[in-house]
Amino acid sequence: MLILDTTAPAEDVLGGVWTNLLADDVPRFESFLEQALAPQQEYLTDDERALYRHGKRLRPAVLLLAARMVHGSAPLPDKVLQGAVSLEMLHVATLIHDDIVDGAALRRGLPSVNAARGTETAVLVGDLQFVQAIRGFVRAIDRDRDMGLIELVLDTAFQIGCGELDELRTDLAQDPELLATTYWSTADRKTAALFGLAAEAGVTLADGHSGDARRAGFYGRRLGRALQVMDDLFDLAQDEAGSGKPRGMDLLRRRASLPLIYAMQEWGPTHAVSRIMRGEPTGAEALERTLAEVRGGRGFSRAYTDARAQALEAVELLRPFPAGRYRYALEDLALHVVDRGA
Repeated sequence: MLILDTTAPAEDVLGGVWTNLLADDVPRFESFLEQALAPQQEYLTDDERALYRHGKRLRPAVLLLAARMVHGSAPLPDKVLQGAVSLEMLHVATLIHDDIVDGAALRRGLPSVNAARGTETAVLVGDLQFVQAIRGFVRAIDRDRDMGLIELVLDTAFQIGCGELDELRTDLAQDPELLATTYWSTADRKTAALFGLAAEAGVTLADGHSGDARRAGFYGRRLGRALQVMDDLFDLAQDEAGSGKPRGMDLLRRRASLPLIYAMQEWGPTHAVSRIMRGEPTGAEALERTLAEVRGGRGFSRAYTDARAQALEAVELLRPFPAGRYRYALEDLALHVVDRGA
């Protein structure tokens, strides 16, 4: 039962969630966000504060929808809004550190922190967001049963760091089948873990049953897996106007994305895609030809099929929850992740 337009841009779909289903939560979310940013006032530039205004806020939306799925339309406890803000701060911390690793110049249409103020400052600003996120989750705890959430938050942060390191140390000389196994493990840590935390924390902070919280976490991890694969596909298919970065950056940076792994498996070690991944220099025209081949190959379609399978698994994991607009919205978000470019 679709209640969102899955053919609309991601910003429009999420905007519909925030302006319709979560409209009553927006002022409280903004208030808790300002409280969380206030202690950092003298250390953050306007652009750094704008990182919180320009994002899609997908992860806090998942947290709030999961909370409302078990809580209903009555006002949510403050701790749920505090958790949603803390989750977004944790996400921003990872983005700042990602940009340092990637040497990225832009983030959300603004100069990245490392480009604007240097690596040393960017590391510290990212650390501030991480610490403030943990402080926020601690403040959200108001009963003994919620204490396990802090362990989950810390474990998620650890997994994200491990995922980033796993990606950097991936051996591209491995057999593509082994690369695919490594890919899923890295995606689980780097991307899916935070979505799992979002959904599980939403149910937990809304005082839902622990079994429901775990099931919601499985939903979130499947959603994160689907999103990661679709981002891989968009890297190959979208131009800079659509994605905010030059097309084919994963291939240029020799990142083992799923469609590239499948292309290496499909065409073997002598094909251009495998040679580029091994470090062979390539010109702009040759790169564009290789990208076009990958987009037209079976591996590209195979990766999309995998993403869609993950989204459908996410939807199935929600079936035991009571039917209603919040569950339907979570289902729609999972489907939108894989339908948005179809």
